[in-house]
Amino acid sequence: MANLLRTSNPALNDKAFSGEQAAFGEAMTLNGTVNKTGILLLCSVATAAWTWNQFEHSTIAVMQLVLPSAIGGFIFALVTIFKKTWAPITAPIYALLEGVVLGSVSALLEMRYHGIAIQAVSLTFGTLVVLLLACRSGLIPVTEKFKLGVVAATGAIALLYFIEIILGFFGVHFTTINGAGPIGIGFSVVVVVIAALNLVLDFDFIENGVKAGAPKYMEWYAAFGLMITLIWLYFEILRLLSKVRSRR
Repeated sequence: MANLLRTSNPALNDKAFSGEQAAFGEAMTLNGTVNKTGILLLCSVATAAWTWNQFEHSTIAVMQLVLPSAIGGFIFALVTIFKKTWAPITAPIYALLEGVVLGSVSALLEMRYHGIAIQAVSLTFGTLVVLLLACRSGLIPVTEKFKLGVVAATGAIALLYFIEIILGFFGVHFTTINGAGPIGIGFSVVVVVIAALNLVLDFDFIENGVKAGAPKYMEWYAAFGLMITLIWLYFEILRLLSKVRSRR
């Protein structure tokens, strides 16, 4: 079971469903997880839309909400990961807080690159639908080698980002990969692909969780894990588009 449930998502890791079985009551279902994911998406869209609207009236006030919301989202993400039974409450709060960050960053970039937000949203959901259909049709075989490759690549990206943050405090910045040059754009393309492939692992993981007979509240937890990947993918697509648009 551990090998079948391997994923690079910090929420949907290989131990998330360990010991989680519905001895009594309803068990986790695929449709239930899809519905919970839809609810979390609506929560994020609601606060993102509110933030976007407020951004037009008071840019400074809205930007002051970004850091507290990001920190709050991170805290509630950790709480959800360590207390899965709280997911029905903490997952929506996480989605609401992340929506503030999504709306603020998107509105800020929209001021500079008109239309970039809708492009990023379209590409994110387009990628989600295409990969979901590909997985359901068996076009993408989720083998052990595939899983290990995506996990390793994701880990390498996470390590690079961590090193970049630490070195940033000392005035060291990776201008080449963060710039709009060929290397910078190429790097963003690779990261977007890796983020998208994590969706494949998440789909596979959720299906195995359903087969394992996880309890009903795990639908919220699984939806929360999928949201983490979707938000990451959206930000990486937004970053890639901003690099491409800056070259025009």
